[in-house]
Amino acid sequence: MKQYVVDAFTDKVFGGNPAAVCVMDRWLGDDTMLNIAEENNLSETAYAFKEGSDYRLRWFTPGGEIDLCGHATLATAYVITRFYEPEADEVRFQTRSGLLTVVKKGDLLEMDFPSYKLKKVEVTDEMAEAIGVRPLQAYMSRDLLCILPTEDDVRSAAPDMEKVKKLDGLLLQISAKGKEYDIASRSFAPKLDIPEDPVCGSGHCHIVPFWAVSGGKDKIVA
Repeated sequence: MKQYVVDAFTDKVFGGNPAAVCVMDRWLGDDTMLNIAEENNLSETAYAFKEGSDYRLRWFTPGGEIDLCGHATLATAYVITRFYEPEADEVRFQTRSGLLTVVKKGDLLEMDFPSYKLKKVEVTDEMAEAIGVRPLQAYMSRDLLCILPTEDDVRSAAPDMEKVKKLDGLLLQISAKGKEYDIASRSFAPKLDIPEDPVCGSGHCHIVPFWAVSGGKDKIVA
């Protein structure tokens, strides 16, 4: 088994969101995969194994296995198309979130992410205390999505991680309308032993559907 570290969502080394990628000739035990993820201490370690023409893909955080990770999927596709199947223009992954397909377009990789169905929930004092800012709106799916009043609120937020752990949802996503870009967002995952994720693909599977409906846009720069 070889392991790679890939910076996703960036064009610069040491930028974006790093993921470890393990391409395997056999599956390891779950305990071993978790131990490797804990030792890597990155937000995600991805494990890929070739099954027919597709790859089976699993993602582990230091706190356990997760159902969906965008940046580690793109990172795995990069490794496969760069070092294992350079002639491939598409990589198909079988995952807990269904089939995920990454397409190579020139020097870029493009992925069709799934979207989470959001349910509006009441804004609570506990949310405000955990984030340090009272949200305007809150939505629940896998994660808790809180819409804050301004981009500055998002950028300056210093959530209390122990209080975030007590909120519903696996991760806490906070977002607001942007100034330079369409939206601003941040992702917190203390339940997975990740205080803050630099940029979260699966988080934007919550965030982008909200702003697409709210803002009526079909292209959003975050």
